[in-house]
Amino acid sequence: MPFQSLGLDANILKAVTEAGYTEPTPIQAAAIPQIIAGHDLIGIAQTGTGKTAAFTLPILTRLASSGVAGGRRTTRVLVLAPTRELACQIQEEAAKFAKCVFLRTAVVYGGAPKYLQIKALSAGCEVLIA
Repeated sequence: MPFQSLGLDANILKAVTEAGYTEPTPIQAAAIPQIIAGHDLIGIAQTGTGKTAAFTLPILTRLASSGVAGGRRTTRVLVLAPTRELACQIQEEAAKFAKCVFLRTAVVYGGAPKYLQIKALSAGCEVLIA
């Protein structure tokens, strides 16, 4: 089953191809259509199986299809991660795909200089990872 059959936004599909992804992993094939359809989902898979893309790609597709509220960049998605390392990893992956649909991401976590995080939030972001 190719990524094209999962219902992703065309610009996100282009970014997926540019990132070198060819076929969805089992967790991606199962999760992406469910999330695009608006269903809640709990998924479990081993490290390295593409879980981050399994939830970020459909979320970005839903955001891209709904447009920007009033032209302002307001936070519309909050992703919570248990560690700062994972939060940063999720933000890097999400940013890679979000730029193709002109959505901004930001990451905030404890133990970092507040100034840079406040600056990132002040600029506005649709997807906040914490």
